[in-house]
Amino acid sequence: MPDFTAVDVMQFFDRRPRALALYQAFEHKVLAACPDTRVRVLKSQITFENRHGFAFVSLPRRKTPEPAIVVSFGLSYRVDSPRIWQAVEPYPNRWTHHVLVSDETQLDGELLDWIKQAAAFAAAK
Repeated sequence: MPDFTAVDVMQFFDRRPRALALYQAFEHKVLAACPDTRVRVLKSQITFENRHGFAFVSLPRRKTPEPAIVVSFGLSYRVDSPRIWQAVEPYPNRWTHHVLVSDETQLDGELLDWIKQAAAFAAAK
């Protein structure tokens, strides 16, 4: 169950209120697909976790189309897709992927499948 309040989320998006609807749509889909998920609102990101964090939402630092959010997730392998904005391997066999989302249609089955794989990867650690 979520560990946050609506006020925490509103404060997170205080400087970019138009991105809030994108986040809410993402949150709804993740919580429906991964019902044992906890959500923590931190200063620089919103973390979705089971045993460990598996998906993260942050605001873009670079100039991007408004509204936009960055969805990040971790897997044991690198995803090869033009949708991946950036992928890094901070530890062997741990890839962090970043996807820029600027439209609700981008919160599709492909992205949700990656998130579900990330949740399973985090739960198995």
